[in-house]
Amino acid sequence: MTQLDATRDVEIRPCSSVAEFAECVRIQHAIWGESIAVPVPMFVVAHHSGGEVLGAYSGDELVGFTLAYAGTRSGTPFIHSHMAAVLPDYRDRGVGRELKMRQRTEALKRGIRLIEWTFDPFDLKNGYFNFARLGVVARRYIPNCYGLTDSPLHAGLPTDRLVAEWWLDSGRVRQILDEIPQPKDEQAERISIPASFAALRELDRAAAASLQSDLRSQFQSWLEKGYAATGIESREGATDYILQPVSGIEGLELSPWAES
Repeated sequence: MTQLDATRDVEIRPCSSVAEFAECVRIQHAIWGESIAVPVPMFVVAHHSGGEVLGAYSGDELVGFTLAYAGTRSGTPFIHSHMAAVLPDYRDRGVGRELKMRQRTEALKRGIRLIEWTFDPFDLKNGYFNFARLGVVARRYIPNCYGLTDSPLHAGLPTDRLVAEWWLDSGRVRQILDEIPQPKDEQAERISIPASFAALRELDRAAAASLQSDLRSQFQSWLEKGYAATGIESREGATDYILQPVSGIEGLELSPWAES
């Protein structure tokens, strides 16, 4: 049970029934609309094939969830966390972090060391959460990962995505979860996103697409050189992604199979 304030508690627990999955779909519709929603049968598939659906409940009301699928590479299991959602009234209260922490606990119980998910590199709030609060690294950039959609969420732009790798029992992740500051690498490279991008996406799609293309090229170039994104920092007028050589990331042992 997670205490949010004096009058409201949220409990994280597994979802397993069609009725619960239908509530997850309802939350998707409320947040993102219907066009990109995952239907109930895909929650059923996850539940019965080694994946997982976790719900965040305020009393009897579902206010957030995570949907994850089981995966393997070279015979090694991992979890792909396809979707996480929290209703607006419950954001910025730690609900999303509690959902991820429960994912971590359940995965480690099963001997799984890695959870992956994709995220939009221009969603800077989500980027901060992933890097600074959870301790992920990113070694892959997938151009137009989900194809073009008609969802207002994507503003007609390609759905480029970074792939977050959350190495659950690494020393680095344990330290970040314990809020232990990480050493700064003065030789780290930076990829900068101007603060104006959010407005560009709304007002000038061509300019936003050009900026996205430039960011894609920068990420692909550095990742191909053996770098990984390890952090994100805000400064006046821009936000910087921090990239380091994989060999120089302290407290982290990356399995080579995850690079494929």
